[in-house]
Amino acid sequence: MDMLTFLIAGVIGGQLGYRLLQLIAGVSHDDGPHPIAYENKSKLEVLFGPDVWPLIEGRHVIDFGCGNGVETIDMARHGAKRVIGLDIREKVLAAGRKAAQTAGVDDRCIFAAETAEPADVIVSIDGFEHYGDPEGALGLMRRMIRPDGRVLIAFGPPWFHPLGGHLFSVFPWAHLVFTERALIRWRSNFKFDGATRFCETDGGLNKMTVRRFCRLVPASGFDVETFEAVPIRRRAWLSNPLTREFVTSIVRCRLTPTARWPRDQRLSQEAA
Repeated sequence: MDMLTFLIAGVIGGQLGYRLLQLIAGVSHDDGPHPIAYENKSKLEVLFGPDVWPLIEGRHVIDFGCGNGVETIDMARHGAKRVIGLDIREKVLAAGRKAAQTAGVDDRCIFAAETAEPADVIVSIDGFEHYGDPEGALGLMRRMIRPDGRVLIAFGPPWFHPLGGHLFSVFPWAHLVFTERALIRWRSNFKFDGATRFCETDGGLNKMTVRRFCRLVPASGFDVETFEAVPIRRRAWLSNPLTREFVTSIVRCRLTPTARWPRDQRLSQEAA
């Protein structure tokens, strides 16, 4: 855990915190920010630009943490030779299969919990703030990607964003003001899955920061081709190295597998 994350761990808890949350947010809440930047648009193209399509055209792609498969299907429609949507939740995989069939791309889309197939391109959108083991996720991607492949990652908001608590963002930075226990207790008024920690909620929250992600990437066998901590549009003027954690809206990057990664940890990519 980042030292900053440890130091800012919520100060209002107990019965007081719970009562204040009930007073401020009531007994129900939605699932956090709902950006309209992608409305009627391709999320992939908005995040990575129009040159994302030549990158995936005719290639084998893994949509890592595919959810309902919207981007999986989008890549199939834009010419990917084969797209594997990976997720650990069978419910969303089933929804993805049905959507791919409806879209007429089920011959090029597979939805599964795991795969042994190497990929030319791996895409991960809105996953790294949720993965229970983000370091393990990067390691798995490194084993899946071909030596000349690319990994495209975009996620946000990170933990110190005003709405970085997602569902728990009843007001800006509420997840930093209230203790985890108070927030979970308030959530139990309308979510009944028995979660006792942020990481146990549906989708999970791992308190991912920009700094933590930047430390994980090189340790996982990747070189950074491009990296951008995109600031909140209305707060861009505040963005600098000291404030970056608090004003970053989206982290996005392109990674390539480093040649220095131990040979015995690779998939048999050269033989594929």
